[in-house]
Amino acid sequence: MIDIQEVFSRMQITKKKQKDLRTVYKDALASNAEYVELVEKAKTLREKKKQIEQSVRDQFKNELEQLAGFETDLKSDAELLSDAVFTKLMKGEQIEVMDEYHNVYDPVIQVKFKKAG
Repeated sequence: MIDIQEVFSRMQITKKKQKDLRTVYKDALASNAEYVELVEKAKTLREKKKQIEQSVRDQFKNELEQLAGFETDLKSDAELLSDAVFTKLMKGEQIEVMDEYHNVYDPVIQVKFKKAG
C-alpha cells in the first residue's frame, strides 16, 4: 500500500530542489549583460503593447463585458456539472456526455491538496 505522507514528502523535497535550480538559473541569466539588455528592450515593448491593448479595450468595452459574463457563466456551469457528476457517481450511475460531433467524454476525477488553515 502506498504511504500518502511519504509520497507527499517526496514531492515537497522535489519541489524544493526544483526551486533551488530555478534560482541558480535566474542568477546566471541576471549576470549576462546581453540578456539584461534584451530584457530592458522587452520591457519597453511590453509597455507599448499595453498602451495599444488599452486603446482597443476602450473601443470594445461592451464586448469585453459580455466576455466577462460568459466566463462567470462557464465557471458557474462547471461547478454545477461537477456537483451533478459527483452525485451520480455516488449513486453508482455511469456518466457520459457527448459533444455536437458525437464525441463521447468520460469524467476525469483529480485530487489536489490545499494548505489547511
